[in-house]
Amino acid sequence: MDAETQRTLPLGDLAQVNMFGEQDRHLRAIERRFGVRLVARNGQLTVRGPQAAVNAVVPLVEHLARRARNGETITDEDLGYAAGQAEEAGAAGRPGEAEIDTAEVVLRADRRVVRVRSSGQAAYVRAMRAHEIVFAIGPAGTGKTYLAVAAAVHALKEKQIDRLVLVRPAVEAGERLGFLPGDLQDKVDPYLRPLYDALRELMSFEKLQRLLQLGVIEVAPLAYMRGRTLASAWVILDEAQNTTLPQMKMFLTRLGPGARAVITGDITQIDLEEPEASGLVCVRPILEGIPGIAFVELAERDVARHRLVREIVQAFAARGPATPRAGPSS
Repeated sequence: MDAETQRTLPLGDLAQVNMFGEQDRHLRAIERRFGVRLVARNGQLTVRGPQAAVNAVVPLVEHLARRARNGETITDEDLGYAAGQAEEAGAAGRPGEAEIDTAEVVLRADRRVVRVRSSGQAAYVRAMRAHEIVFAIGPAGTGKTYLAVAAAVHALKEKQIDRLVLVRPAVEAGERLGFLPGDLQDKVDPYLRPLYDALRELMSFEKLQRLLQLGVIEVAPLAYMRGRTLASAWVILDEAQNTTLPQMKMFLTRLGPGARAVITGDITQIDLEEPEASGLVCVRPILEGIPGIAFVELAERDVARHRLVREIVQAFAARGPATPRAGPSS
């Protein structure tokens, strides 16, 4: 049985309600989850309990304190992800390592500061900073699309690029485009909706509308990219598992001077009639190893949606390749 120990951490003048939650509910949640006792008094927080638990909780508390000092309000969801990281690091005998890996990896968008929630996401953001072309491959809910859009908005805000172009293939998955109502834009809009949703989380509605009207931000189906050259742009190809290899080549050869590209997809959710022909699957052995191009693998542990999404992803993965393919994911 672990010996009892305690650590005392300075809190300073941070807004403790941001860190602890209403009626200290975050402290009580940490106590229940880790089996420790937390006492906040006179600008200090004492962590008391089994040594292994205290070792896991201390970096978690320090992480929450840093965020509170930056003016962030910790949500129940934020706490859950951070506590999960602390548990995983502690179980692996490396308390604090996951925290060190992710603590300073942030993206500053128009409306919010976006902070990664796993070491896989941290590696993804670092790859986008260091490479001109990044492929992000992983299951639903790992933040592939959201982090790519956040990185692009950050680059636009910092004037690292002049425009942002978000692209998706309009693959027929259950409904044919010809049978959908409206003109061509009406027909492709449902395929582009997840990209609009990410933008609306990161930017004010008024600013987003203005940038769309000015053409600084463009959201378009992949077919619209043929024949174009995109310079000084951040270009995102989402749902890339539903491209063919010729389409992937067409997209990648649109890049002009000063452009960066992020290609995201989930190779377990391919809606092509011949899944083995997916451009996202076929392109890796062709391009891997070329300087300036990175491939990032995200996994179930990087899922950052509702707590049940990770369980759902794991359950489907356990069934193996015989599982029927689902529709597009983000």
